[in-house]
Amino acid sequence: MQDIADASGVSQSTVSRVLTGAPNAIPINPATRERILEVARQMRYRPNPLARGLRGARTMLLGVIVREITDPFFAGAVDAISVEANRRGYNVVLGDAHSRTDEAIALRAILETRHCDAIVLLGDTSDQPRLMEDLRDTNFPVVGLWQGTAPVSGVSIVGVDNKAGVNSLMDHLLGLGHRRIAFVGGIFLEGRLIGDIGERRAAFLERAAAEGLETPDGFVRDARNTLGGGAGAFRELMTLPTRPTAVVASTDVLAIGALHAASHMGLDVPGEVSVVGFDDLPMAEYTTPSLTTVCMPIAQMAAAGVKAAIDESEDGQASILEILTPVLVVRESSGLLRIERAPSRRPPR
Repeated sequence: MQDIADASGVSQSTVSRVLTGAPNAIPINPATRERILEVARQMRYRPNPLARGLRGARTMLLGVIVREITDPFFAGAVDAISVEANRRGYNVVLGDAHSRTDEAIALRAILETRHCDAIVLLGDTSDQPRLMEDLRDTNFPVVGLWQGTAPVSGVSIVGVDNKAGVNSLMDHLLGLGHRRIAFVGGIFLEGRLIGDIGERRAAFLERAAAEGLETPDGFVRDARNTLGGGAGAFRELMTLPTRPTAVVASTDVLAIGALHAASHMGLDVPGEVSVVGFDDLPMAEYTTPSLTTVCMPIAQMAAAGVKAAIDESEDGQASILEILTPVLVVRESSGLLRIERAPSRRPPR
């Protein structure tokens, strides 16, 4: 408020009366009021009621903005972050951005009003430039998790080595004799695949080219990260003139959708086609067949992200970019390449 007062040429008490709307016996000139409001807008001032009673003190609140809270992966991530935050004496203020810029910006304003000591972003929000610009203008640290590994201005990133994860899946499938391997990834937003899924797609294409794999048209499918998206992409792959013998899904959600489609098509997994995923959701162990996947180090990433956010908010030091390596988990949905035979004619179940 003092900064606004200096820029407006008025007293801090006048600024306070204008910004708080407090009644006063002496009216404020409309031109003066408008000048103060304009300066406040230019300085990106936002009222922070809680901060008035906590000047110079930490609130012990950690804001968490989730790109898409309906994604089952982020349910586990939020739980891990809450556990780690609570262990360090912090409570979590949680909100869902719904992948929409306007909602994410409104949510960020709410979190700042609650005077969180730091904000953690879950999922890539780089396709929302207004949100990212707004976050960079805050007075507290912003840490991004599962946003890919590309640097983001004003955001400290804790990520996973997606290339290593995809290569472990490819090593596994190639070792089983598969050469016709397809990929199911994400949809393009503003002409590009964002975040982790984009990196996994790029890693698959790089490895396929290096191995000289057969990649007929249609072997790389884009789909929404939903069970239905995975099922639809798998059905399209299985109707190609040359079918893949293995499918790499960029998430377990897509892979589980593919398993569902295979069951309805009467296809034997892994007898006729192997299916593998990425994330190791709790349900992956309980699918039929159980899903071969890459285990995301959720607990370690949550701990690293919370530590980076809290340490930076307490000490004012820049957090260190950390990239963790996922681990292959082999289950029943992948198997040896069998001799080519006519497609199964079992009726759909």
